[in-house]
Amino acid sequence: MEVVNTLGRRKTAVARAYVQKGKGEVVINNKDYKTYFTTSVLQYKVNQAFGVTKTLGEYDVKVTVKGGGVTGQAEAVRLAIARALVEMDANHKPLLKAEGLMTRNPKMVERKKPGQKKARKRFQFSKR
Repeated sequence: MEVVNTLGRRKTAVARAYVQKGKGEVVINNKDYKTYFTTSVLQYKVNQAFGVTKTLGEYDVKVTVKGGGVTGQAEAVRLAIARALVEMDANHKPLLKAEGLMTRNPKMVERKKPGQKKARKRFQFSKR
């Protein structure tokens, strides 16, 4: 039985997914994905790649995810699963690409600059 290992990133979250043929179990950090991601929106994001490719319930997924917040982690898991599905069957790539699931979202927090309050906000200027 072949296990496919892929990586997904979003902001500072990094997800490593191990995908293989199975009954459709999704485990994230040794918890069921429904207990790890409690909201339905995040659960939808995790299963979005399976829904697009019509492979829901065909693969077992084990994910370890670190860093970031819950939304960033969910989107990192989604990218990792999408990449694994393409690695298993290249015919899935056009479907996933059309939905925008194969693209790494590069948006990250801008660093704080010295002499400023935040990344772009300055300290208050006093003329007198």
